[in-house]
Parts: sequence; structure tokens; C-alpha cells
Amino acid sequence: MTMSSDRSLVQIAFYAALIAALGLVPKIELGLAGGIPITAQSLGVMLAGMMLGPVRGGLAVALFLFLVALGLPFLAGGRGGIGVFYGATAGYLAGYFVGAIVVGAIMKAMRNMNVVFGAIVSGIIGGIVVVHAFGVPVLAYKAGMTLDKAIMVGSLPFIPGDLIKVALATLVAHTIARGLPSAMLSRS
Repeated sequence: MTMSSDRSLVQIAFYAALIAALGLVPKIELGLAGGIPITAQSLGVMLAGMMLGPVRGGLAVALFLFLVALGLPFLAGGRGGIGVFYGATAGYLAGYFVGAIVVGAIMKAMRNMNVVFGAIVSGIIGGIVVVHAFGVPVLAYKAGMTLDKAIMVGSLPFIPGDLIKVALATLVAHTIARGLPSAMLSRS
């Protein structure tokens, strides 16, 4: 292995661990949408894509999801195991993976633009739109509700919190881009 591939593995593992650590932040239950909680973990998904780019960001989320599938209680509320991939939140978990890739791809495509603008655009499109586009249909199917109702209870109530996460991820990306630009692999 080269120094570059060693560094990549460490970065992938770090962001997988960050996503898991954000699962320790207490989840907020709205009592809606078949028990889908508000969690901090999508912030980690956004950061993985923003910082690592599409490939490494996607691999970080894939590693996190693999560890969850093995039974490690890394999801908010201490959930883990293969069963979570069959429940109402399964689509959101798949959306995490694709969302990180999309966030990273947008950041990479916008690498010559202002990092704040790129982070906001990538966070909204990849971290919110993509995650919900995967999550809502599965929620509708698993909870036996119409797609319209799933959007109303499984997406719209979460948008304000998701926008706060985009703002936080943007702040982190901006700070790191100013202080340690080489850590912004999505921009190289």
C-alpha cells in the first residue's frame, strides 16, 4: 500500500466513525412517519461527501452501513443489525450512501467555485433531496401510506433540521478549506 492509499483508508474510517459517533446524539422522535427520528447522522453523511469527494465519501458511508448490518448499534438510539435494512427507515439508509456520493460529486464539480456555495448546493441536493428521494418511497411502502402522505410526514417535518445540518456542514467545510485546504479532497 502507498502512503496515499493508507491516508485514504484512514480518512474513510474516520468519517465512518464520525457518522457512528453522531448516532450518540440523542434522537428526537416526532411521533410521525412510522417512527423515523431526527438524528445528527445525516450531518456526517454530508461531511463525508463534502470533505472526501464521491468515492471516498461513498466508501465511508458504505463502511458505516456495513458495520450497522453486522449488528453494531451505531444508528441513533443504539439500533443496528440487518433488520434495520428491512424497516421503514431502510430507504433513508440507502439514501445516505447515494447522498454522500452525490454531495461529493457536486463538490468536485464545483471545486473552482466558492466552497460555501458548493457546500450549500451539494448539501441540499445530495444530503436532503437524494436522501429523501430514497427514503420516502420505502417509508410509504413499509408504512402502507400514499406517497403524498409519506412526503407530508416522512419528509417535510425534517426539512428545517436538515437545512440546519447543511448550514453546520457548510461552516465546517468553510473552516477546513480556509485552515487546511489539503483536507478538502473533494476540491482536489
